[in-house]
Amino acid sequence: MAQYKVDILAFGAHSDDVEIGMAGSICKWTKNGRTAVICDLTEAELSSNGSVKTRHQEAAQAATCMGVEERLNLRLPDRGLILTDEYIRQITNVIRQYQPKLVFAPFPEDRHPDHGRCAELVKEAFFSAGIRKYETSGGYNAHKAKNLFYYFINSNTRPDFVVDITDFMEKKMSVLQSYQSQFLPGPAGIPTPLTDGYLERVQARERIYGLEAGITYAEGFKTDHPILVNKDIFGEGL
Repeated sequence: MAQYKVDILAFGAHSDDVEIGMAGSICKWTKNGRTAVICDLTEAELSSNGSVKTRHQEAAQAATCMGVEERLNLRLPDRGLILTDEYIRQITNVIRQYQPKLVFAPFPEDRHPDHGRCAELVKEAFFSAGIRKYETSGGYNAHKAKNLFYYFINSNTRPDFVVDITDFMEKKMSVLQSYQSQFLPGPAGIPTPLTDGYLERVQARERIYGLEAGITYAEGFKTDHPILVNKDIFGEGL
């Protein structure tokens, strides 16, 4: 039987990606005793607002707010997330190191190319991590996580399943507000899609997903494979 070190390993191209897509779910799961780690692929050094130092500070604050055990950054190049063997092996190494039960990545259909390329890299690494003879520099044993799921950043696609975050929507908004440089940069900031009512749109999306599921707020996810209806996504009986 597979042994899991952490329950959740969530990847994002930039710090704030994971929070936009699934901060409510992470808050819910960590409050209920689940363990979570976030891995940002880049330092978002090309962002119009803020700096690398600021983004690291904001990311650390958000992680603490969500109850995340650890947050790491692979420092791959912003706008340089191409599908290479080197990058796949680095991400594979992270999966093997933390031995997650579930892996999360951005949904690939997104207006920002880095989000889609992050998904491609993680999908490749998710598969490679389980191959015993596939070597990485970390020296960790092969690990096959239970599932790879995709969260939404800029997409409003119909989800395959949703997680009820009604009791955690306020917490999610608080987490997102950790990124002052991106969503609330003040009068000196450069206008971007993130500064033009973006947080309100995220809240509206989760409201729509919730209403469709008969609750108030929900986060949506996509999956490459069907989920057994008699088990929850952690593989345990309901």
